Amino acid sequence: MSDVIALVFDFDDTLAPDSTSGFLASIGVDTAAFWKDAVDPLLFEQDWDPVPAYLHRMIELSQRGDHGTITQARLQAWGRSLPLHDGVPTLFARLREALRATHPQVALEFYLISSGIGDVVRHTSIAHEFTDIWASEFTYDAAGGIAFPRRIVSFTDKTRYVFHIQKGIIGAASRSKPFEVNRKIPEERLRVPLDQMVFVGDGYTDIPCFSLIRQAGGFAFGVWDPKHRNKRSRAWGFIEEGRVSNLNQARYDEDAELYQWLEEALASVAGRMAIKARAYRG
Repeated sequence: MSDVIALVFDFDDTLAPDSTSGFLASIGVDTAAFWKDAVDPLLFEQDWDPVPAYLHRMIELSQRGDHGTITQARLQAWGRSLPLHDGVPTLFARLREALRATHPQVALEFYLISSGIGDVVRHTSIAHEFTDIWASEFTYDAAGGIAFPRRIVSFTDKTRYVFHIQKGIIGAASRSKPFEVNRKIPEERLRVPLDQMVFVGDGYTDIPCFSLIRQAGGFAFGVWDPKHRNKRSRAWGFIEEGRVSNLNQARYDEDAELYQWLEEALASVAGRMAIKARAYRG
């Protein structure tokens, strides 16, 4: 039986302020105009999916050169300087320590599934905390500029990577096996069953993961950035629709309610695992 709990995070507005808007602002782009005047017409007039729409507009922006070419190095540099929400830098060590104190036989792993840009999130100060990271990715042209999306992570794409975690298709070796996630694995051989997962996210692209994990018996937490109170009403909809187990401000310091709920959720999952293990041993 599996002895692993997976705590899975979205990134933008969940662990940090919107990293794409932050990057665009850092190179001098009017971000309100970018989303309203450049991205929204693709969504509402041409029926684009939101994630390829913003990636496409970023490529156009880079190729016009008004704010310089958007290169891999610029994206990575922004990731290294990206601010994080309160308590995030020490969150992972605190949760590991808390679970180890009560259930030392259980391993806790962290994963990141984001519609944001991989070259940003993989260079943040917390990237090393994650067993694996999946995010949207660009290819780069001969001049080094962003040229085309080579991976798009949006809506139900996120559930694909939940199944990667479930089946243990993780790490560098899994990258050359794009269809392996479809392989059927007996329940007793699953590396992390869905009811041993906790998911934390803030946005519409997280709804499929909220529903999948919660219906399977895991926990789903909706969060909203306290610096942007207008996003709270959107997040409240997740509660009204029964999508999430709880809704909290995206603060992770030791006294924050969300942090305390996460500790409780992990302890609850570990307790259920101990009961299952005893029953399995007879």
